Amino acid sequence: MESFVWEWGSMLLRWLHIVAAMAWIGSSFFFMHLDASLKRTPDIPAGEGAAAWQVHGGGFYEMRKYFVAPEHLSPDLTWHKWQAYTTWLSGFVLLAWIYYAQAQLYLVDPAVMDLSAPAAAALGIGALALGWVVYDRICRSRLGESETGLAAIGLLAITLAAFGFSQVFSGRGALIHTGALMATWMAGNVFFLIIPNQRKVVAALMKGERPDPSLGKQAKQRSAQNNYLTLPVVLMMIANHYPMLFASKATIPLIVALVTASGAVIRFFYNVRHADHARSPWWAWAVASVGLAAAFVLAVAGSAGGRAVLGLPPQAEGPPVAALASAGHGGAAAPDHVVELVAGRCAMCHAAEPVWDGIGVAPKGVRLDTAEAIGRQAEAIRRQVVLTHNMPPNNVTEMTDAERGVIAAWLADAAHRDLRPTP
Repeated sequence: MESFVWEWGSMLLRWLHIVAAMAWIGSSFFFMHLDASLKRTPDIPAGEGAAAWQVHGGGFYEMRKYFVAPEHLSPDLTWHKWQAYTTWLSGFVLLAWIYYAQAQLYLVDPAVMDLSAPAAAALGIGALALGWVVYDRICRSRLGESETGLAAIGLLAITLAAFGFSQVFSGRGALIHTGALMATWMAGNVFFLIIPNQRKVVAALMKGERPDPSLGKQAKQRSAQNNYLTLPVVLMMIANHYPMLFASKATIPLIVALVTASGAVIRFFYNVRHADHARSPWWAWAVASVGLAAAFVLAVAGSAGGRAVLGLPPQAEGPPVAALASAGHGGAAAPDHVVELVAGRCAMCHAAEPVWDGIGVAPKGVRLDTAEAIGRQAEAIRRQVVLTHNMPPNNVTEMTDAERGVIAAWLADAAHRDLRPTP
């Protein structure tokens, strides 16, 4: 039952996270589009505001923006904040649910660094907190006065963060934490600056005072940064489904840098186009395409099978899995009869160099080509092979119920031995 609870909880949390993110991203895209679409209107003094007309759902909308504040404020004021808060909170709980509570399965790779589950969780959470502090200080410094300079520094910080995460976590863990760091920047912008500044403007209006224009400018700057980070963050969130992205810790930082830059360039195209179709920077698509193509080449070169295709020499191997298992990492090695069964039903895909047509990298980076690797993935095998029969996919290798019973018996025996008192 415990395994089913973990899976069901993961599904519900992921569902909430996706729905909240859709709302947040949608509002970000819409308001950036609205800002770019604003035109001068005669009933608002020059330099104090603008308006935009739009049609949707059979109706017409006139939307106005006051650059500082209107002369009067309606009591029916909508605050756009809970989309961001819910996205980050659900994402953090999901991160804890999958990667911290099940660290040995998803976050810790003993071939990268020997970490206990609590240490890995503390390292991840600490990095997110420290990352926000560093980012916020940079934005508030003189470096933050230049949009271009800030973008370059932000890209460098993201790349360095990806490098750091790849030195301590599994490939999946490194990418998800890089995305979580960017999402923390975005949610922090809303919570610590955008909403507080808006509250100060509202408070000044309620007192009949003229709000400080710099408050709106600061909020707008952070909002624009959030917009440019959106596409890269979304890819980082789904990256765990694509093992070619995290096949090698050496390529992770460069892939992250290229994806982040490409995503930002795509958003730049749309932000300019919304303002004036005639000035659409079509060159942005060429730049983004080159960046993503370079990321593809790096991803292929980072996988064992991909290097063979490109004619590159094999990468240096890390610590042998057998040595890691004997040192106490993961479960005990699987017995010979289980290894033989898995080799015939699973290892043609879950190997360093898969031999199944159409698969170039082991799905989700999970390898089942040695007794030690199978033992380390025992819990994942329990969920996918015994409890849900999800693997092999569509039972393409024709694993029988009797063979699943063999796997179940091995897992039950292994669990019994783990619970047996030490003499």
